[in-house]
Amino acid sequence: LTPQVALGQSGKLSRKDKKEVRRAQMELNFQELDSLINSGRFLLKADYLRNNQGNLTPVVSTINFIKVENGEGILQTGSGSGLGYNGVGGVTARGPVGRWDVDSDKKRLTHTVSFSLLTNIGNYDVLMFIRADNKASATIKGLSPGWLVWDGELYAPGASRVFRGQDTI
Repeated sequence: LTPQVALGQSGKLSRKDKKEVRRAQMELNFQELDSLINSGRFLLKADYLRNNQGNLTPVVSTINFIKVENGEGILQTGSGSGLGYNGVGGVTARGPVGRWDVDSDKKRLTHTVSFSLLTNIGNYDVLMFIRADNKASATIKGLSPGWLVWDGELYAPGASRVFRGQDTI
């Protein structure tokens, strides 16, 4: 339900009313994201990758993503050059989702999701922070030193398309 708000003489919403409408929209998005996350089916399309040295790199979101669906996870990086282990300029790691934990903060309208992936190229721990505006950040750590962060937006798997490269062997 959309809240009823009073319009001023100019026909525009007051600052307070705009804030209330925005909060109601964010609460609705939070509930939808809660269902999506707890179903274990989502897709994070990265607009940026960031490493532990602080380097922030803009990337193509259709080939840089994290996908979780039906108990399986995929981590993929790519550059669009067509070179690399997976055919899209990067690597693709796929495997079953292990440990799974979801924490919802109704006051801040955020979710924290942590899970592990046992992939064909190694074991990874994933820690995701998801805001009610669909913005998400996922930090990936493996057994070797360092980490990589995917910054982007969260989607339902069928609501957005990605191109999956070949599994890295």
